[in-house]
Amino acid sequence: MNLLRLSATGVLVVTMSLTAGAQIKLNKNVLKSGSKVVKAVTLSDEEVIAYTREYIQWMDENNPVAPENDELAQRLKKLTSGLTTYDGLDLNFKVYLVKDVNAFACADGSVRVCAGLMDVMSDEEILGVIGHEIGHVKNTDSKDAFKTALLTSALKEGVASQGGAAATLSQSQLGELGEAVANSAFSRKQESKADDYGYKFLKDNEVNPWHMSMAFEKLLGDSGEAEGKKKGSQLFSSHPDTEKRIKAMSKKAEKDGFKRPE
Repeated sequence: MNLLRLSATGVLVVTMSLTAGAQIKLNKNVLKSGSKVVKAVTLSDEEVIAYTREYIQWMDENNPVAPENDELAQRLKKLTSGLTTYDGLDLNFKVYLVKDVNAFACADGSVRVCAGLMDVMSDEEILGVIGHEIGHVKNTDSKDAFKTALLTSALKEGVASQGGAAATLSQSQLGELGEAVANSAFSRKQESKADDYGYKFLKDNEVNPWHMSMAFEKLLGDSGEAEGKKKGSQLFSSHPDTEKRIKAMSKKAEKDGFKRPE
């Protein structure tokens, strides 16, 4: 089963195969070695957002987006009703009809949820994951990671702003950007803060925040990171131990007086 790497860098990291079927597509056709020295490029927040929008447009064009009448698209639309804005961020949602158990959010407010995730999680658990991903955006983790990827991959040949506007990325650069973002990781502190944000996100939307812990339990069971088994799989190598995250969210819910759903 493909597993969710809880990051909001705007990329999907596939670690295992859920079933035979489509998976997230990243442009790998014209990747370069990256041997050139990175040039010093200063990017404004506005330029980073412009590149983010170009990136998510490429992702949407190169992955199967569920049409509006699709069952999963309708489910996500209902689930996120009233969430066009949250905490000052304009949001837009789409479903990718791929088997990856994954979701991601970008600095421009684009949130993409994979069919594989929707197949294995409840609506409330999906909202918890979405909240976590938005947390990375609001904590600037996404913007910082995306900017780093731009400076070390797509922009390594000196592509910079031209006339006050971000330069258009080529297909090759978009491919390199996808690879760089895919390999980025957040710190344990960043992940923990995003967990807390997802917890608050559920509370703000009147959803029992126990579902944050329950979403992690699904990932823990699917990853084989169970009692007595080897810890620190690739999926969680850069994140707090999943069991610790479960306990932290569970303890938080208990302290706030919430009862675990049956």
